[in-house]
Parts: sequence; C-alpha cells; structure tokens
Amino acid sequence: MNSSEPFSVTPQIADVQNSVDTRNLRINRVGVKELRHPVRIIDRSRLQQRTIATFNMYVELPHNKKGTHMSRFVEILNNNEHEISMETFPTMLHEVINHLDAEKGRVEMSFPFFLKKKAPATEVESLMDYEVTLAGEANKEQALSSIKVTVPVTSLCPCSKEISEYGAHNQRSHVTATICTKNIIWIEEIIEMVEDEASCELYGILKRPDEKYVTEKAYDNPKFVEDLVRDIAGRFNTDNRFQAYTISAENFESIHNHSAYAMITNQK
Repeated sequence: MNSSEPFSVTPQIADVQNSVDTRNLRINRVGVKELRHPVRIIDRSRLQQRTIATFNMYVELPHNKKGTHMSRFVEILNNNEHEISMETFPTMLHEVINHLDAEKGRVEMSFPFFLKKKAPATEVESLMDYEVTLAGEANKEQALSSIKVTVPVTSLCPCSKEISEYGAHNQRSHVTATICTKNIIWIEEIIEMVEDEASCELYGILKRPDEKYVTEKAYDNPKFVEDLVRDIAGRFNTDNRFQAYTISAENFESIHNHSAYAMITNQK
C-alpha cells in the first residue's frame, strides 16, 4: 500500500436490533414463520429420509431489548445439515436459544413422512405418506418436546352395518395424535398404534385380493368416530412414555356433506 494513499476505515454499522427498548413490554414469541428447508429425518431403522420441512422458530424477547436477530434462525439451518429425530430435536431447541442469546425458545417443524408398506394379501409394496409435526420449547435448563402425526385410516359405521341388509357405509378418516413426552418415541410407533385401532389401515397400492381383504376387514371391525378416539386413548394410557396426549378423529362421511368429529385430551 502506498504511504501517500489515505488510510481507509470501514465505518461501523449500527446494530439497531440490539439497542434498548423503553416500553417495558416483554414479547413472548418473536421469530420467523413458514421457513422451508431440506432436512434428513432419521427413522426407527436408523435410515435417513430426505424431505422438506416447514419451520416456525421463535425466542422470547426481554422487555428492554428492541429486537431479535432474525437472520440467526436461518443461519442455524443453513450452517448445519441436520439429522433430525425425536432424539436430536432437543439439541436444535437449545441451539436456537444459545445462538440468539435468549432465555426461552420454541421450534415447530412440519414435514411429510413416508413408510413402505406391503399390501395385506399380495404383499405388493408401496409408499404411504403421513403428516408429522415436531414441536418443542426450551429454556437454559430443559427442553420439552411433542410430536403430532396425522394418520389416514378407514372407518366403517356400526349403525349402518346393523340396520342394512346389503353392507355398510365406510369412509376415509384422519386421526391426529399429539403426544408430549420426555422419552424417545418413534413416528412409526404412533402410526402403528393408530392403524391397529382403526376399522382398517390404508395402502398406496391394492390389487383385487387386497381390496377384498381390506373391505372384509373393515366390515368385521366397525368403528364410530367415538370408538376410534376411545380405543386409541386406551392404548396410549398403557404407555408410560406419554406424559400427555390429544387424539382427534375426523370422518369424511360418505353419506353426508359434513364430517363427524371426536377428540380426547389427557394429562397423565
């Protein structure tokens, strides 16, 4: 550098977000919503599923701080190619509050989860997709997580079966189970518990022998929407890993232009 040239100094850029706020109002949640990012989901077999998750990420903002650093939420995802499961999710929660220098934080991530299933008679393989949301809150001492899974199933009406000579109406139903736990529970376990209590589970591909099987299985196992949530709740009550749960079922009625709905919530 020529000594005759003037010395150049980069001007300091003001950090407005880190300035003091005088309104004395704490903000419970501030952050980013609907942020999509590729992730790798670890399943029960310890295999990876690559998918796209939608994130909502928040921290608590103290009364005397003007704003949070929104870009740091994105940095957390961009700087790490996360392998996420119920085991590793609390690590992300703590990473959020540490990176944003916050006392409390919350993360919600929703993604499609796929299972390879064999048809019941022919054993033809196909994929079934399920909607999953991992959510959790953390402070400096602990992290509490929940998992929500929406499972499509078949339900057959007991009343229709009882009063009809030629069959019974059935419909596709969505069962949504939200479970709070400090222990590890796999997505596949929740799906299996719900499907076991339905009139019949769903499959991506069914050949004629399979269609015969699922039709007859549902007919032999009729369930009201009330039966669905009660039977699943009974199953959940026997699992000591569950601290609290909410189960809802919506039947998309085949003979009505409305849905039937039931919900059970329980804090153990």
